[in-house]
Amino acid sequence: MSIAAENMHTGTPLLELSQVTKRFGGLTAVKDVSFNIWPKEIISVIGPNGAGKTTVFNLITGIYVPTSGDILLQGKSLLGLKPNEVVVRGITRTFQNIRLFNNMTVLENVLVGEHTQLKASVLGSLFHTPRVVREESEARRRALELLSFFGNVLVERQDEYVINLSYADRRRVEIARALAANPKLLLLDEPTAGMNEAETLDAVKYIRRLRDELGLTILLIEHKLAVTMGMSDRIAVLDYGQKIAEGLPEEVRRDERVITAYLGKSKTGDEHVTEL
Repeated sequence: MSIAAENMHTGTPLLELSQVTKRFGGLTAVKDVSFNIWPKEIISVIGPNGAGKTTVFNLITGIYVPTSGDILLQGKSLLGLKPNEVVVRGITRTFQNIRLFNNMTVLENVLVGEHTQLKASVLGSLFHTPRVVREESEARRRALELLSFFGNVLVERQDEYVINLSYADRRRVEIARALAANPKLLLLDEPTAGMNEAETLDAVKYIRRLRDELGLTILLIEHKLAVTMGMSDRIAVLDYGQKIAEGLPEEVRRDERVITAYLGKSKTGDEHVTEL
């Protein structure tokens, strides 16, 4: 990272990865990866296929346990926490392949994301006490508010099964469900994959709004370099499980290691800088 970028940050990072390594038998998927994320940043992790990007996401969210190293959220280690406990701490995510409940409506899918925020007891739920009624009403109100963040279409289609929505709209519902848990940090795994140009531009706009209007910190994996370079405050680059570069988009774009690892060389020996 450049000195200028480093000087932008003071205090405790929201998330810290410290020398994180993950081995699967004889395969080292991630090796000694370290980087920090500060509040309200949009950070991208890029790299060739198989570089370890999704493994890093799985380590942060408790799906995998690091072989060594530490992961801290607001200075407290996440090691040993189950995925649902990581959500309670304030980290939610989406997946490369959308994971919605297709036999549930748009609204019901978002309400599922709110379960960590509900405080009603089992007994109260059984007898549908006034407190439970109020809590359910508030959960519904908040779910509709989250859907409205993406425009009126999802609110109007709240009672439809999500399987009937377009791919781009299902992606929006998945993000709304992640937001329902009231996260501090949102991890987006290829949020524009499978989208056309217009849908991609719209996704970029609402991801920026998530930070600018809701104050979220966002870590994303994205293969569309135009999206990554145009939206990120900083970028970390992985290759063969190791971090080979980190910095401002323009710095990463010109980094020789990134050009070689991510794009290779042209037949004339000139780097494909214009593609980054």
